[in-house]
Amino acid sequence: MPAWSIAGRQALTTLWHAQVSSGARERRDTLALLLATALVAAPHVEHLPLWATAIIALVWLWRLGLLLAQRPLPPRWLLIVLLAAVTGGVLLEFRTIAGRDAGVTLLLLLLGLKLLELRARRDVFVVVFLSLFVLLAQFMFGQALPVAALAMLAVVALFWVLVSVNLAETDLPARRKLAIVGRALLHALPLAAVMFVLFPRLSGPLWSIGTQAATARSGLSDTMAPGSVGELLLSEEIAFRVNFDGAPPPRAALYWRGPVLARFDGRTWSPVPEIASAGTRLDFDPASAVEYTVTLEPHERPWLFALEMPALDGDLAELGARRTGDGQLLATRPVTQRQRYAARSYTRFALGDPQREPPARLWTQLPAGFNPRTLEFAQQLRQSAADGTPAALVAAVLEYFRRNEFFYTLQPPPLGRDSVDEFLFDTRRGFCEHYASAFVVLMRALGVPARVVTGYHGGEVNAVDGAFTVRQADAHAWAEVWLAGRGWVQVDPTAAVDPTRVDQSARAARSVAQPAGAALINLAPPNWLRQLRWNWEAVENAWNQWVLTYSAERQRNLMERLGLRPTTETVALVFAAALAAALLLAGLLALRQRVRRDPLAEAMAVLRERLQRAGVAATASEGPRALRERLGAPLAEPSRATAAALLAEIEHWRYATDHVPPARLRALRRAVRNFRPRRA
Repeated sequence: MPAWSIAGRQALTTLWHAQVSSGARERRDTLALLLATALVAAPHVEHLPLWATAIIALVWLWRLGLLLAQRPLPPRWLLIVLLAAVTGGVLLEFRTIAGRDAGVTLLLLLLGLKLLELRARRDVFVVVFLSLFVLLAQFMFGQALPVAALAMLAVVALFWVLVSVNLAETDLPARRKLAIVGRALLHALPLAAVMFVLFPRLSGPLWSIGTQAATARSGLSDTMAPGSVGELLLSEEIAFRVNFDGAPPPRAALYWRGPVLARFDGRTWSPVPEIASAGTRLDFDPASAVEYTVTLEPHERPWLFALEMPALDGDLAELGARRTGDGQLLATRPVTQRQRYAARSYTRFALGDPQREPPARLWTQLPAGFNPRTLEFAQQLRQSAADGTPAALVAAVLEYFRRNEFFYTLQPPPLGRDSVDEFLFDTRRGFCEHYASAFVVLMRALGVPARVVTGYHGGEVNAVDGAFTVRQADAHAWAEVWLAGRGWVQVDPTAAVDPTRVDQSARAARSVAQPAGAALINLAPPNWLRQLRWNWEAVENAWNQWVLTYSAERQRNLMERLGLRPTTETVALVFAAALAAALLLAGLLALRQRVRRDPLAEAMAVLRERLQRAGVAATASEGPRALRERLGAPLAEPSRATAAALLAEIEHWRYATDHVPPARLRALRRAVRNFRPRRA
């Protein structure tokens, strides 16, 4: 058997069984503390600098090696040198030791160094309490379900260490310590529930206050260049979830509007200043209303995604959401935490004044000196169009896409300076952003106001909980053109080339768009794997809905259901009353008289009572050996032998040097309960 396997088995044995000597107990507790600190540090690895992660891992392995080899700890002067070195490293990396990232990095490094000076029980307490603080700091970076589960596991391990080091004389097996920790956590659950439900909610989580600006996340950008949207099409990361009040609209209507782009420099599209697009008229068809609730993942931008076109009422009004002149929905601040809001959208709408043409300088602008072949082709289209109206020109461009050999692919050839020329007349291979960009450039060259709209299209229904999941892979770009009498009209040129991108899921469209070799990575997963993913995402969604998005408004709704005024003062009073009641109950439970049970004494009392009814005189002061010697004539022979065996086992375990095994104790008590002695 390999040495590492033997060492691992010995370590598990040491952790699981009770230890006799103080030295063995100390080594066991140190090993358990090392494992607990590893659980504490693990979630922080993804946001720590690489050098800090390496130092923490090396220090942890160093301390583990010293423990297994039973070598002395390093001298204090060396620890002082290491302390100065890691503090200097944090200063060089972050230019400060304050703030979220620098502070957490320094705390983890100090936690690692503290493991090298565990010389007394007080040092163990310091490490445990510092570990609990580091666990709390992890929630400043993320509150996902796996992080919470790992934090809970680390808390159990840390409390196990606290129980172990506080045992005065006799050690206990690991399962007994786990039972003590479990009871303590169960006692804390009511107080924790009161704190969670009734503690006055802030506008954001407490752990986000005072932290620096969050780092950028993957997702849509406010610019679009060849390849920018395509980078998202292979990502399975969830952008947001939707719960429809009823059946969802047809897939062709599932356009989730995001940034609107109007400025083009020959390669990159970018938005115009909001003031330039202000004052746009919007009309709805009430019969097309769709109600739903969005749970938006944090993306560090002020964009709120909604089905085209949302009304600014309900939750959106309470959030202070506003709609720009080009139809984009914006929050008051970047979305740095998961956001939940109910919305009502109208799938049939008119955006813009149909009788008033928008300013041409804004929506027909093209950079000079770019894409000459596209401009020439636009003139040819104008001459060949049937009536030359904007609607006829739109139809002519879409027909050009359908008639020629254009292909939807996620691996298009690279494009040069005149990207639209090369796409339209040379490569003819691309994905949604290529088609949207080329279409808008052609429209503008034809004098028709047009713009690019980015966002998401479609989504996938989770078969477990029914949530409609929109992923980064559903990122999409389409176009809008202004038509007299109609206003801004949605046009999706990608649908003219590859209808599967609109009619089917993003995965189905990707499997068609990929070349044969690359398409292997987009093959539909087997049913069991898809079901496993749906189950996990359903659990994750429940965690998000019931825990992470429990907001001040949901707390006020709870007060209304209880028949109370939904004010901050009412919530605070209810919280104070519930907290006082929970603390009073905990105090009464702590002060109650605890009767220590003796299972062997209980079994002896039951057996004595059974023998008395069978005619054997027995007193409470008589021990099992004396009673066994007096069984005698009143009992029949089989009952006499059974009673003697039971009394002998009770006597054995009463004076044994070790604890009676739980399984054996259960069997003994069951045998006593089932014993029915017969008279001779």
